[in-house]
Amino acid sequence: MSNAVVLAGGFVALLVVALALLVVVLRRRFVAVEVSGVSMWPTYAPGDRVLVRRVASRELSRGQVVVFESARPGGWPAGPLPAPRSTTWAIKRVAALPGDPVPADVLRAVAADAGAMVPEGSLVVLGDGTDSADSRMWGYVPADRILGVVVRGLSSGRSAAASPGEPGPSSPLS
Repeated sequence: MSNAVVLAGGFVALLVVALALLVVVLRRRFVAVEVSGVSMWPTYAPGDRVLVRRVASRELSRGQVVVFESARPGGWPAGPLPAPRSTTWAIKRVAALPGDPVPADVLRAVAADAGAMVPEGSLVVLGDGTDSADSRMWGYVPADRILGVVVRGLSSGRSAAASPGEPGPSSPLS
């Protein structure tokens, strides 16, 4: 065997290892999820797929669209976030961060008075649509339940549901 063939084989093996490592890193940093509810209509429709970048809560900004673990009857789950495909996720827009004033339409849900501030470790999230279960209903969202920030849409499911009142395909994100 010539040195050129051995060198080429080593290069190909190195390239395969590098690509495999890149895939592992990207899968840990990014997740694709599918929207199933109408709470973010018209921004996102049932069936839309979005790319989510995992972030720490300190990296969030008002106005960003986030994906987080849904509340369960009796409260929010505790402990580490589950695998992306093993739970129900919600998608909403960040309306207030820790230290921000609590929006007036959320005061009742969090049992706060006008002028109250969002506590550390909590967020206020609101859906873009008129039919949205969000902080106006549940109160604060624990910051440790955030999976990440929507980076961009990947595909549209608007053909799956002609209007926000029609059901779209089932998925783990509402």
